[in-house]
Amino acid sequence: MSWDFWNYLGTIAFAISGALIASEEDYDLIGYYALGFITAFGGGAIRNLLIGVPVSALWEQNTLFLLTFLLITVLYFIPIHKIVSWKHWYYSFGLTDAVGLVAFAIQGALYAKNLGLPASASIAAALLTGVGGGIIRDALAKRQPFVFKYELYAFWTIITGALIGLNFINGIIDTYVLFIIIVVLRMLSLRFKWHIPRPKRQASNTEKAI
Repeated sequence: MSWDFWNYLGTIAFAISGALIASEEDYDLIGYYALGFITAFGGGAIRNLLIGVPVSALWEQNTLFLLTFLLITVLYFIPIHKIVSWKHWYYSFGLTDAVGLVAFAIQGALYAKNLGLPASASIAAALLTGVGGGIIRDALAKRQPFVFKYELYAFWTIITGALIGLNFINGIIDTYVLFIIIVVLRMLSLRFKWHIPRPKRQASNTEKAI
């Protein structure tokens, strides 16, 4: 499974997820481009800064930039939020976001591994490539970032990076299977609201008074 495949898959999926958020927020075309491109390429830019790859390497992906531009433009002229029910929209966004998350986590981990970096770098690269663009997208849309919510989200990128960095995943078939399993687990965690247990927060005096 080539690095380029996961790069294309993650970019397309995250461009769609960015456009879906822009649609719900009723943004104009510039807003669509902003959220779509930032979601698709933001994580890779952050990853490159971390592992010492020039950020300018992103600009060498001319075909991918053009494909993203055309995809976002088409999505702008489709009134997604008007023709899809909220329930279907919620899971459509969840699925595209899950596909992008896992594809970019795999891509980031492979990128670091191919550079001969240690497993810790593969984990960090998987995490940042997977969640970086989404954090910026949600911040621009004034939403609470998925990665900071209690449903398992960044957790899946860490698991992905660890399995690849520690050489538990080798070869095309292994990578396909990993992708499918983690996407399914991400969707299940979204559907059933799985989360890491948190200690009960004590209400402050102000909250008690209210």
